[in-house]
Amino acid sequence: MIISLLNNPEYYLDKFMIKNLPLSEVEIQRSYYRDTARIYDQLHVHEKDAHYFALTFMLGAIEFLEGQSLLDVGSGTGRTISYIQTSNPNIKVVGIEPVEELRQIGYSKGISEDQLIERNGLSIPFDDNSFDIVCSFGVLHHIKTPSLVIQEMLRVARKAIFISDSNNFGQGTLLARTLKQSFDLLGLWKFVDLIKTKGKGYTISEGDGLAYSYSLFNDFNYIKKHCKTVHLLNTSPTSSADLYRSAEHLGLLGIL
Repeated sequence: MIISLLNNPEYYLDKFMIKNLPLSEVEIQRSYYRDTARIYDQLHVHEKDAHYFALTFMLGAIEFLEGQSLLDVGSGTGRTISYIQTSNPNIKVVGIEPVEELRQIGYSKGISEDQLIERNGLSIPFDDNSFDIVCSFGVLHHIKTPSLVIQEMLRVARKAIFISDSNNFGQGTLLARTLKQSFDLLGLWKFVDLIKTKGKGYTISEGDGLAYSYSLFNDFNYIKKHCKTVHLLNTSPTSSADLYRSAEHLGLLGIL
């Protein structure tokens, strides 16, 4: 199955779309992760990538805020947990991840079952203000209702939230970006995206499984409303000071 995935980018389109299996979008994505768990790090975790850059920035934010505890939402195989433990072993770190196969990879790296637990960002199993920092890396563009995850993150955070994710309006050629930004300005982007995805509202790819067209700017105003200050960082190279128009990936720190 893994060989099929690597050699055939349309594997999941064949498996889930053409055969019309009765699977929900959530089930499709989780099946993708189950099937690719053994090569998850090979596909998704690369040193010095955008999320790694964001991690180094978040570590500085934790120090600035004097954070003593952190919750990682959608931990995958535990990259953030391992990074924080290595960089600052005095911080209490917990991660939630719904896919068992990914958690098992994390356990094999030495992460304990108490640190990496089964749950998803739509229903975080902790009380209000349970962690100083609550973060997510590359999770929101895989969720149909990312704003609900952000609501949960803000609920359980005591000092700040940190998000590393995509900005679809800064991705692609200059022409593609201009068109997307124009449709967004007119309030038509969701409609255009439905046409683009033939009514599905998502795409399926070899490297990312099931993903939605998402930008952190979609939820910026909501986060700003609930935080004292919000700070943005381009985590990939940009050609302009206007991050909305040119940054493919962003880091966001919202201080409560």
